[in-house]
Amino acid sequence: MNIIELETGDTVDAAIIWLHGLGASGEDFIPLVPELRLPDSAGIRFLFPNAPQLPVTVNGGYVMPAWYDILEMDIDRRIDQVQLLASARAVAELIDEQVEQGIDSRRIMVAGFSQGGAVSYQVALTYPRPLAGLIGMSTYFATADTITPHRANGTLAIQLHHGSEDPVVPEMLGQKARDQLVALGYQPEYLTYPMEHTLCMEEVANIARFVRQRLSL
Repeated sequence: MNIIELETGDTVDAAIIWLHGLGASGEDFIPLVPELRLPDSAGIRFLFPNAPQLPVTVNGGYVMPAWYDILEMDIDRRIDQVQLLASARAVAELIDEQVEQGIDSRRIMVAGFSQGGAVSYQVALTYPRPLAGLIGMSTYFATADTITPHRANGTLAIQLHHGSEDPVVPEMLGQKARDQLVALGYQPEYLTYPMEHTLCMEEVANIARFVRQRLSL
């Protein structure tokens, strides 16, 4: 997996793994880091993995960066679950590497936008060591019906964001994910914004608040 790394502070003691959306790249979220306006002393390793190049059925089989194939763009989003699980395992291995490098898993967060968010759900909820938190942006819970959360992350802190005018991933999918998480025993924070399939500065400020809270910054 090709990964872009960006470190802040002099001594790294935390990590945030940020997964991009379909057809995008890890570089897309690099400009977001300074916009979080975290303390200068915050030692965080931001990791922006690049998804593999896959043919995407709903895009006519065009090969592009994708965490998994999307077979149908109906409201239930029929996808290639095997590919999603493979991407989730690759990200879990990335978390393992951070732990091996000395970062406490309780100071590692997973964030994902759109397709990357669907992978983030699977990774964070099933990871066998406690994590600091999960951030889902304009996304959906693709594996809600098959996932078995690990007890280590049974009370994981979760923050969800969605645009009320999103034409790509309708907000009802974000609301459905929230309800599915609640049914699993989680208490996600759910925030909406008058935007389409993107991010806004209010959302960035809320993400920064969540990061500061979870990493005690």
